[in-house]
Parts: sequence; structure tokens; C-alpha cells
Amino acid sequence: MEELQDNIQFQLTDELIEKVEVLVEDQNDKELKLLLHEYHYADIAEVLDELDHDDAVYVIKLLDSGLTSDILMELDEDNREKILKNLSAKEIAEEVEELDTDDAADIIAELPEERQEAVISQIEDEEHKAEIQELLAYDDNTAGSLMAKELVKVYETWTVAGCLRRIRGQAKEVTRVHSIYVVDKEEKLIGRLSLKDLIVAKSDQKIADIAKDNVDFVHVNDDDEDVAKVMAKYDLEAIPVVDDNQTLLGRITIDDIVDVLKEEAEKDYQLAAGLTGDVEADDSIIELTRARLPWLFLGLIGGVGAFIIMEGFQEAFSQYAVLFFFTPLIAAMAGNVGVQSSAIIVQGLANDDVKGSVNNRLIKEMLLAALNGVILAVFLLLFIWIYIGELDKAIAISVSLVAVIIIAGLIGTFVPLFLDKRGIDPAIATGPFITTSNDILGILLYFWIAKLILGI
Repeated sequence: MEELQDNIQFQLTDELIEKVEVLVEDQNDKELKLLLHEYHYADIAEVLDELDHDDAVYVIKLLDSGLTSDILMELDEDNREKILKNLSAKEIAEEVEELDTDDAADIIAELPEERQEAVISQIEDEEHKAEIQELLAYDDNTAGSLMAKELVKVYETWTVAGCLRRIRGQAKEVTRVHSIYVVDKEEKLIGRLSLKDLIVAKSDQKIADIAKDNVDFVHVNDDDEDVAKVMAKYDLEAIPVVDDNQTLLGRITIDDIVDVLKEEAEKDYQLAAGLTGDVEADDSIIELTRARLPWLFLGLIGGVGAFIIMEGFQEAFSQYAVLFFFTPLIAAMAGNVGVQSSAIIVQGLANDDVKGSVNNRLIKEMLLAALNGVILAVFLLLFIWIYIGELDKAIAISVSLVAVIIIAGLIGTFVPLFLDKRGIDPAIATGPFITTSNDILGILLYFWIAKLILGI
């Protein structure tokens, strides 16, 4: 068992990369093919991502297109773009002809428009070409742009025996057969079958008699995130795609949905971190600056706002200098509570778990924030009272903390809900926006309440 485990796990090492580089430099094609033949295409892609650009192109051109087409799909997007630039339209066409239609369309969509036309014109399989062109016509981030045309479908009028004969030919073109879709004579989706349904059925039974009519499906223009929610809710490995007439157009498989979820998670993470664009660590300094600078300006404005507020309370500082030293604590608590509240709401919206009225959400958050605030305030009051020995100041600062936490929680809850209602990605509310706004409001509320209690 231990030996089997070692064979399954792939370790990318400097020795392997150096060995590949030496074989490429020596143009030892035979040894290079033998070496890479031992690895899965995803492992080879991992190796190519670490190679010099020219060496990676050399390997792609050396290996069979049946293998390199899968390798291209696993490559880092930037590396794939560079490699495709060094392949001719004919070479790219040979690669996409080996891929399922959805992956082929993804590859071609990354090319400039002129190159797209040149590659498509080189595809020899006319049916494959037409299906790729159909997928390219759908808007990005829709079910149509995700689906593959490869599927197994049968007609309701077929017998089980006839169905088994016919689906053998269809299944050759489908990588994984998750379900068999049943259509009527007008190609409308009316049900589904599993392989088990066919195996246990009598050979002379009609498909209409054994098909399940409670088939889940999505519309071709549905948003890809909505598709992901449907598949997650019903625990589906694949889902059929239909048009307005209920005509079966294709299917979406779980691997495509995983990619959607991954991209959305990366986008939300970057928004929460204060990045306005989709960037990576290897992007240029200019691209990274463009993504970071807007939120940094927001932070700068927030700092200036905090300065103006504090300047307006100079008299309070002069009489009670201790208020100044607790300003960072109040600002930090306001920002932290706001981010916690907004993160929970954003996650709930993403998972479609946020139900009920906004008012109920706000009341619940207010009670939660009040409870947390009171617990924290008690500890803070005891600390200030023991450390400084002045109860009035301890009360002023502690009461301010409770008020700041409640307001920050309400803002953290309301803002993402408001943004979602307006069609704006609520993930933006978990980043510097909510932190900065709560910092400013928290400081203002802190000094105002402290001044009121201390009678300044």
C-alpha cells in the first residue's frame, strides 16, 4: 500500500526540472518523451509552468496533441497565453480538436479575434467547429459559456435494447457519462436515466416507461454562479442546459463549476483585501499598482477624516489625555466588528443562506453586538479602573466601546445587504471600505459619548 501511495503522489523537484531542461537543450526527444510519459498531464503542466518559455513551447510541439491538449488546459493562464502565441493556427486547431467543446471554446476565446477566426478555419471536423462557434457566441459567465455539447441522449420512443446499442456510439465522444438525457422528437428535454435504470430494465421496455421526469436543468442564459448554487443544492455531478423552448443544448459538469467557484473565491478574496482588479503576484508593477491604489486612497481619506475629527476634540484631549491613548483600541474594535459582521453576511449571500427581512437581520446583529460589547466593556472598565483609578473615565470609555461595537455591527450587516440589492458584489463590504468607514464613525462616536459622559 505504501508503494502504491508513492506512485500516486507527484513531487515537483528541482532535479526533475533540471533534467527536462537538459534534455530540451540537447534535443534528446526520445529520452524526453520517455521521461514525461510516466506522468499525468496535470503533472507535466506543473513542470512546464516552471520551465523557460522557449523550453515549454519545445515540449508542447514535441508531444502528441492528444496529450498536449490536456496539458494546455492545466497550464497557468499567463503561460498558456504565451505558448499559444508561438503556435501556428494549424497547431492550435490540432490541439482543440482533441478537446471537449467547452474546453476548446475556452482556449479559442483567449486568442485575439483575428487568431480566433484563423484557428476555427483550420478545424477539420465540421460538427466540432460548429459546436465551438455556438459556444463562443454565448455571453461570458453564463450557462451557455460553460456547457459542453458532448452528452448522451436518447429518445423516449426507443426500446431499452435499441437504446443500449445507440448510446455505445455516443458514449465514445463523452469523457464521463453522468446521466443519460431523454428527449422527445422535437429534441425537448423530458427526463433522465441512469446506467442502472437501463441495466435492470427489460430489453423490450420503452424509454418513456423507465425515464425519470424530475430532471433538474438550467437555462442557457442563467448566470454561472446561479448554476453553481443549483448544482451544490442538489448535489449534482452534471446538469443539462436548455433554451426557451426546453430544447436540450448541452450539459455542465462539476469540474467546470469548481473552476467558477474558485474564480469567484479569488475575486472575493481580492476585494476583501482591497484590490479592485483580478491580479496575480507575477503581474507587472503597473497592473498591481492600478489594483491597489484606489483602496489605498480610500485609506488615506479615512486617515485624514480621523485627523479632522480628533482635531475637533482638542479640548477633550487637553482635559482627559487618557482618551487619546484608547483611540486606536476603539478604531480597531470598530473595524474588526464591522468586518466580522459583513463577512458572515457576504458568505450567507454567496451560499444563498440569507433569508428573511433586513430588519430581522439588523435586530439580531444589534443584540449580538450588544452582548459582545457589554462583555468586552466590563473587562475594559475593570482594567482602566484598576490601572488608572478613575471610575468616570473607565465608564466613559467602556460605554463608548459598547456603542461603537453595536453601530459597527449594524453597518457591517446593512452595507453588504444594501450592495447585493443594488446588484453590486457585496464582497467589497468585507475590505477596506467597511474598515475605513467604521474607523471614522467609531472615533466620532467615541469622543462624542465620552465628552457627553465626562461633561467636557
